[in-house]
Amino acid sequence: MAPPALQKQYMSSGTKPKKEVGVPRPSSSILLISPANQILLLHRVRTSSSFPSAHVFPGGNLSASQDGEIATADDPRRHIDGPAYRIGAIRECFEESGILLAKKNDGSDSLLDIPEVVRERGRKDIHEGKIKFLDWVMSQGGVLDTEALLPFTRWVTPTNIPRRFTTQMYIYFLPLTQKTAQNISTESVIPVPTSDGGLEHTAALFATCRDWLTQASNNKIILFPPQFYLMFLLAPFLNVSSDKILSTEELQSQRDKVIEFLEGDGDGKGVKWADKAMSPVGVMMRKRDGKNVLGLEKPGAELQESGRSGDEKYVVLVNFKKEGPRDLEVRLRKDVLEEERAYITAKL
Repeated sequence: MAPPALQKQYMSSGTKPKKEVGVPRPSSSILLISPANQILLLHRVRTSSSFPSAHVFPGGNLSASQDGEIATADDPRRHIDGPAYRIGAIRECFEESGILLAKKNDGSDSLLDIPEVVRERGRKDIHEGKIKFLDWVMSQGGVLDTEALLPFTRWVTPTNIPRRFTTQMYIYFLPLTQKTAQNISTESVIPVPTSDGGLEHTAALFATCRDWLTQASNNKIILFPPQFYLMFLLAPFLNVSSDKILSTEELQSQRDKVIEFLEGDGDGKGVKWADKAMSPVGVMMRKRDGKNVLGLEKPGAELQESGRSGDEKYVVLVNFKKEGPRDLEVRLRKDVLEEERAYITAKL
């Protein structure tokens, strides 16, 4: 039986492409953290052209008409965090989930609260291009909270995959709304996330990182390697349990640990998480079980001379099936290589 297309594409990503390499389209996504330190995932429709049936972070392609100037394909700024990426991330999050990351323009530091009917009409009109996103937000008395977006890796699609993207990932912490919170507004009203009516997603739901990872590991949902890997990194810090309600201080402490983590580089190579760029490359197919091992250390073809790099510490293990990635794991690279050497030696 021929291997699934994804397996052939990813596992040959370290070789020279046989066809003309596609230009990566700029896009951005948000790891949106709830007041309970859960993370939002959207369930894409089966007919989606990107990540069909998968659970994904809110986000999508940038729009020059909505998000402002986008650097050209040969401009290095195309792969660097900037205003268009931030505006696009917030716009896509609003269109896809109904959650608007904008503050009141009265200096109160509170998230903008918009009546549901007005909000839903705005989502539809912005998605259809009937109104400019920034103009609509201003008309509602708001300003986008772009400064609160925390850059958290960039992902460049390997050259052997036809549809390529250069995706800026961000983390955004929704306000802790408990009355005991200090220096955090208690007036913010955060709407329950909703799907976009089935245009691109069928559901929008907050759950803990560990819950999402467990569901993916048990093949109950489809996660692609970037989403699985990033939640794997956050899970030790955003350690929320359904059995215990954490205090505001405990929730804030978890967030502080995430911010401290972002100041590091993870693998000792000196590239902080905000600047890490990753383009998954096939390292090997394990002989013991046929699992594909993806390395994350390469920054992508367009960033080879940039001085940026990915993560040399971890690899992603995955079985590529017809329906998508399955049986995902994130493991230490050295452990996986040592296990493979030991397995091969034992077979000799």
